[in-house]
Amino acid sequence: QVQLVESGGGLVQDGGYLRLSCRASGTVFSVGAMGWYRQAPGKQRELVARITSGGDTEYLDSVKGRFTISRDNAKNLAYLEMNSLKPEDTAVYYCEADIKTFRSGFESDYWGPGTQVTVSS
Repeated sequence: QVQLVESGGGLVQDGGYLRLSCRASGTVFSVGAMGWYRQAPGKQRELVARITSGGDTEYLDSVKGRFTISRDNAKNLAYLEMNSLKPEDTAVYYCEADIKTFRSGFESDYWGPGTQVTVSS
């Protein structure tokens, strides 16, 4: 079994800072790309940031320069540092990872349960 769990969400004021963490655990053989997605009420889920196992990154245009994605491959961890938060960043943030288990011979897509980020104006 593989578990993907996020932490670090919460309530902050406009202009504030939060750091989200995501840990993959269980029967993990290797972790490929990891990503952060978000979904606000009434809106579709969107990719916020993604990082490959080699460290290449991509970002949603509206968060470029404010958010930074990073990872610790040895610990199967991914982080999302969020600076200058805005009310429009309010959403449930989900971690996603491409994981190969000890049993499978290929990567599959796993998701965490999500963590709420609320930015007050």
